[in-house]
Amino acid sequence: MQNLQKEKYKDYFEGKKYNITTFGCQMNEHDSERISYILEDLGYTYTSNREDADFILFNTCLVRENAELKLYGQVSSLKKLKKENPEKIIAVSGCMMQTTTARGVIIDKHPEVDIIFGTKNINSLADLIFRYLETNERVIDISTDDVKDDFEKYNSTNDFQAYVNIMRGCDNYCTYCIVPESRGREESRRPYTIIEEVEYLVDQGFKEITLLGQNVNSYGNKANYDFTFPELLARVAKIPGVERIRFTSSHPKDLSDELIDVIRDNDNVCNYFHLPMQSGSNSVLKKMNRHYTIEKYLERANKLKEEIPGIALSTDIIVGFPTETEEDFQKTLQACRKVGFDSAFTFKYSPRPKTVAATYPIIDDKIVQDRFQRLLDELYPTFNEKNKEYIGRIVDVLLESESKNDSSVLTGRTDTFKLVHVKAPKELIGEIVKVKITDNTSFTISGDLVNQ
Repeated sequence: MQNLQKEKYKDYFEGKKYNITTFGCQMNEHDSERISYILEDLGYTYTSNREDADFILFNTCLVRENAELKLYGQVSSLKKLKKENPEKIIAVSGCMMQTTTARGVIIDKHPEVDIIFGTKNINSLADLIFRYLETNERVIDISTDDVKDDFEKYNSTNDFQAYVNIMRGCDNYCTYCIVPESRGREESRRPYTIIEEVEYLVDQGFKEITLLGQNVNSYGNKANYDFTFPELLARVAKIPGVERIRFTSSHPKDLSDELIDVIRDNDNVCNYFHLPMQSGSNSVLKKMNRHYTIEKYLERANKLKEEIPGIALSTDIIVGFPTETEEDFQKTLQACRKVGFDSAFTFKYSPRPKTVAATYPIIDDKIVQDRFQRLLDELYPTFNEKNKEYIGRIVDVLLESESKNDSSVLTGRTDTFKLVHVKAPKELIGEIVKVKITDNTSFTISGDLVNQ
């Protein structure tokens, strides 16, 4: 049926352009790549100029309140554009649309939006577009089912880095987190489907593969695959031609010695680990429903550093979680000093609808802002010292893009995920090169290209 519709509207799509705005995590970025493939298969071509686009899509995130507010503002800004050209199609997808509250705002207050669909309906996007073209009426599709084991087709943002979903959803139910509501319960893809997908990507020339999941460490727990995440990672690492492997995200309660061994024993698994701490206080961690103590977290972090010398650790930290006292906050600062993070994603707590923590009393914003600034004052000097250690070293860097400020400078990442600036010809984008580090800031390192 879809092929018949595609043939029927073949002339319609000729010359049409699309634009996608993505909010949120790497999982959302990968979903946008899948959406891009579907649109281009129909005949659309990409444009970075939203005003030139015939199909405008927002792929949404619900984890932080500011992303939600930003979406409403950007959708509202299209009212005039839609009025001037009613044939433009405006769509909203993603995590926000999986929840009745956010979806209700779009439905009730934004009539300019023509198509609404959720995280599990991406494969149906072509059919949704056909339905809209047939009826010229708003189309909404929010279901709970999706084919999770299909070989995923998508347009990668470049031809050397690719994402591979290994699982979807989450069963942890942290009290502040909306992901189980928006992404559903945890489901793991079949291991051999994942391996086949990675093999295909390597054959296509991709150098760096990132395995994605809300909690990759619990991969396979609910399935009968006889494959744990360490076993899957080890198998992927053995695929000929895989130069770099990353994965995200990991939950500390499920970080096993076996996974640490796999990272240590496979040179192409990057020496970088993102391990969300969230708080250094056991009472706050319990309120968050994180299922580990700060002592357990520190033991896991120390084990990573002992077994894998030079590994870089990053984390997530929430400041101002309900019930957090000054003593709790001081314990977070102490934990940061003990670990010595290379980088961190820091957030001021914001309540999310339908989460347990949304029922807790909120801390005064002035107190939260003060703690947030003190956390940054603690972290930034450590980041600077960690980066300074690279001066004089020669490191391998996968060059990713031109610098936004200077087209003669390229940016890339070390295997420890350090952002590197180096003067180099743009023809080297997508290549792994050697760079001698000569300078640093708290957030970047820079150096000179070493003769290859």
